Amino acid sequence: MVSGPAASGALPRLVHALFVIQLISMGAMEMSGPFWPVHLQSLGASPGVLAFAGIAVYVGPMLGVALTSTFWGKVGDRFGHKPMMVRALLGLAITQLALAFTQDVWTILALRFLQGACAGYLAPAQAYGVSAVVPAVRGRLFAYLQVSTNVGSLAGALAGGLILDHATFFWINLIAALLCAVCAAAVAVLLPPRPAAGSAQGVKAVPSLPPTSGNAAPLQPPSWFASPVAGLLAVLGILLVARMLTQTPFAMYVRSVFAVDNWVVGLCYGLLSMGFIVSATLWARYFERLQGPDALVRMAWVAAACALLTALAGATHSVAFFIALHFAWGVLLGATTPVLMALISHATSGQRQGRILGVAQSTAQFSSMAGIALGGGLTQLLGLHTTYFLVAAAYAAALAVIVAVLRHSRAQPGAASLAGP
Repeated sequence: MVSGPAASGALPRLVHALFVIQLISMGAMEMSGPFWPVHLQSLGASPGVLAFAGIAVYVGPMLGVALTSTFWGKVGDRFGHKPMMVRALLGLAITQLALAFTQDVWTILALRFLQGACAGYLAPAQAYGVSAVVPAVRGRLFAYLQVSTNVGSLAGALAGGLILDHATFFWINLIAALLCAVCAAAVAVLLPPRPAAGSAQGVKAVPSLPPTSGNAAPLQPPSWFASPVAGLLAVLGILLVARMLTQTPFAMYVRSVFAVDNWVVGLCYGLLSMGFIVSATLWARYFERLQGPDALVRMAWVAAACALLTALAGATHSVAFFIALHFAWGVLLGATTPVLMALISHATSGQRQGRILGVAQSTAQFSSMAGIALGGGLTQLLGLHTTYFLVAAAYAAALAVIVAVLRHSRAQPGAASLAGP
């Protein structure tokens, strides 16, 4: 029997523990994030190798996560998501420790790919969290954990800069390894193997199948490809492509269009995350009240608003207006990924949460890589001035896909399963 916060619809203390663990571990990883190009340059590689390594050092972990998340999700569904969290955090700790002692560019790239392939912490953490809360607050759970990631990223980058100002890159990786090891120990010691809410009402029930008789083949549960999940994954992917299109050309765009100092570039970049942080939980609470396709209707309005804001960002030559637009865009982003993850979770049976969240994580990583590559390539081909107009066009494409998914879901008898119980 479930009692306390989990039963009442609030987030239980266990989820707050997940928040802290995720904040520390993600912050540990982001301590080195902004400074890899500086470190690689110090190793004395040729310009051609550095040009490749400067991209591969970021894409490698994403590719590793994308290729293995579904596999680790299936393993978590079978053996439990807590062991998968411990495995992922130990993988991060071991690879960060190895990176601290590595001075060869190619070995660094191999370790960064291995880091992504062995880690993949976010999907099992989300699946574990889903089993700890009632279905009505899953959107709030995903928003809460993504806020943790964003806060950790901001704090980690700041801490990494402070360390690098007073020590070497070795200490960034060593401290990150120790922090990840501490987080792994915390998960192993503090978290129960299976949250109490999971056995009662933390996971959405799957309708029982009618018994078979005679030699009739047993009925199989429908594939998630036949459910709204495939369309929701497509929406998630396009929205992330749109978000990541500015990643490569961002600094050059802001400096060339507005002729501002680097601290203004950093301010604009940080405000996007800040907008997400302040709005994600509020958006989750708002979407919790929506039933069926109504959630997708609101998501369509969010995509349209993102298209408008980014088009205005591409047209303005006022840096103050641009900064305000970036913060507003971040606020809208709080209504995208966490809400879609909750919709995907609701549309999937409880026994397959690890698998589908692994698929969603792989989709997110592939989409992010595609957005980074397209943003860099298209702005070189079409010019920096097109950056935000390309983003607006991507959001328009996302809007079209949402409308298509909405029409399909309304034509199905179970359309209400899109947005919760």
